[in-house]
Amino acid sequence: MQADLIVGIQWGDEGKGKMVDLLAQKYDLVVRYQGGHNAGHTIVIDGQRYALHLIPSGVLNPQAINVIGSGVVICPDALIKEMAQFDKLPGRLFLSHKAHLILDYHVALDQAKEARRGGQAIGTTGRGIGPAYADKIARSGHRIGELRDTERLCDAILAHYDENSDYFGAMGVKPADRTAIKAKLDSWAEKLLPFVADTTELIYDALGGGKRVLLEGAQGTMLDIDHGTYPFVTSSNTIAAGACTGTGLAPKNIGKVTGILKAYCTRVGNGPFVTEDFGPEGKRLATQGNEKGTTTGRDRRCGWFDAVMARYACRINGADEVAMMKLDVLDGFEEIKVCTAYEVQGQRMSTLPDAIDQAKPIYDSFPGWKSAQGARSWEALPQEAQAYILAIEKMLGVKVAMVSTGADRNDTIYR
Repeated sequence: MQADLIVGIQWGDEGKGKMVDLLAQKYDLVVRYQGGHNAGHTIVIDGQRYALHLIPSGVLNPQAINVIGSGVVICPDALIKEMAQFDKLPGRLFLSHKAHLILDYHVALDQAKEARRGGQAIGTTGRGIGPAYADKIARSGHRIGELRDTERLCDAILAHYDENSDYFGAMGVKPADRTAIKAKLDSWAEKLLPFVADTTELIYDALGGGKRVLLEGAQGTMLDIDHGTYPFVTSSNTIAAGACTGTGLAPKNIGKVTGILKAYCTRVGNGPFVTEDFGPEGKRLATQGNEKGTTTGRDRRCGWFDAVMARYACRINGADEVAMMKLDVLDGFEEIKVCTAYEVQGQRMSTLPDAIDQAKPIYDSFPGWKSAQGARSWEALPQEAQAYILAIEKMLGVKVAMVSTGADRNDTIYR
């Protein structure tokens, strides 16, 4: 009666999609438990690239059932567009009736607020995720199950416009058009209601029937609303504990936790990034790693591996093991740095400080290697790459159980 879990250890974009795709071959259900279409997973199979934003990565396993849980906020138009990539989804994709809807005014508010922040902008994707979660917490949001009565839902949305007319007007939100809103709701209902279900019962029934369940998060630990680099975070709980609230599972139903991390660090958007490299090596990481966001296409900020942050993230997620992604991106560097401690106001710290924006990295250096690209066994890795992996394993106190050496599904080493 336990579901295994995959969670990002850094700021997202660690390569969770590839790992979920790989592991999903062994699971019967793959469940997405939080976030929205502001996140993206890129998966490459036999040279063909798939970009997923809401549908769990298990969709590429024809035997797996895929579930979007109650902790996810759903933009119906984005989900419908994504669903169009795949055939035979009925019976293989289920949406929680409790998952909240992202509506047009959420997107307009998100973009308007970000624009008004100017130099203090958080760096959101402008997809409406934050305002949708805010309405959820304020108890003024709407769930996907409400599409069963579009007349009533339309009335509720119009009432929300009326209640917030002054605020919406000041923020540039267009006035409500009942005809347009009702037509959109009816279209969503037609396309999505066949997939709506009580997914909590579905997951428990699967576990009770001996099925294997894999839980998949979006973003990464350092974007968690409570435990990340606040306020430069997302609007949901991205850590392992968020899997319980986002699915309805109890903590005792969580089995093995696998943390996903890159062999270096990246971040999209604003906020502190202790090991960010602004010089030629950072640019080289970006180029060799093709570091552009799956969802936004924005350039990712790049820097060296931060062992302080990763150790913290492994601890609060209860990681049993980690998978190191994109090791091959470090190919050809003469020297590879790892941040093993911080300097904060003249003091050395080996834990995450409150004033992380004031932290400076203290680095250890490791010799580089010529090429790890495409290696599919531990023995095929250069000795320097092996030493680097083992050193990080020791720093984290968690086994590096998998190593990715290329974008393809098969460019993976299991230890």
